[in-house]
Amino acid sequence: MTTLAERVRIGTSGYSFADWVGAFYPPGTRSSDFLSYYACHFDSVEVNSTYYRVPHPKVLEQMQRKTPVGFHFVVKLNGAMTHERSRDLSLYRDFLAVLEPLKAAGKYDGLLAQFPTGYRRGPDTLAHLEVMRELLGDEPLHVEFRHRSWITPELGPWLRERRLGYCVVDEPQLPGLVPPDLLVTSNDAYVRLHGRNAQTWYGHGREARYDYDYSETELAEWLQKLRELADQARRTYLFFNNCHAGQAARNAKLMQELMRQAKID
Repeated sequence: MTTLAERVRIGTSGYSFADWVGAFYPPGTRSSDFLSYYACHFDSVEVNSTYYRVPHPKVLEQMQRKTPVGFHFVVKLNGAMTHERSRDLSLYRDFLAVLEPLKAAGKYDGLLAQFPTGYRRGPDTLAHLEVMRELLGDEPLHVEFRHRSWITPELGPWLRERRLGYCVVDEPQLPGLVPPDLLVTSNDAYVRLHGRNAQTWYGHGREARYDYDYSETELAEWLQKLRELADQARRTYLFFNNCHAGQAARNAKLMQELMRQAKID
């Protein structure tokens, strides 16, 4: 029987951060060497640069060359798709072309659509998800909601019918935000840990929002939850998005150790 550690792929939401040098990357590490070093510690990563712009496919070709066989990439959808609700066919066509180098290398595991807090459940947002599913074809796609209006009894069946995976989130329990309820709606389970900065979640900027260091006790709370998810899924992803000053990488390493120690089958 496989252990929990063998069934959960742990990584971070991005890896190219200058403030990780000294905190995770050795002092003096060049940005061109970040991913190679990262891949020595983790077998999966979320590519978040695609959220800001759609790169040339050569960019992801270069990225995959810096990782070993068996490394896994999940690619974040461009912000125009999730935040501006674009339905521009050329945008989706160009974005899908970017994925080809990862697919050719056998390192592509799917897409993440992260929606903003203002993306509330309603006819327009449901319709946009329908269109997005159609434009992305059969690509494995997980969706992350940031507003509690999505959490209804109908959500699970609705996502399953459209082959959309649900992203479980760990974030502050503030009014309107999504609780960390466990839900699997596709072949794979997906979890993102953002931190629990309730006081700085709003109005203090992205850096303050994700400046959070999980304690060992807080991470240990997730061990049983991950087992429940892994029992329902082909594979389970756990990505840390508390990326300020290398905290995501350090917390991911700690979670690896907690899983190793727990030896949960």
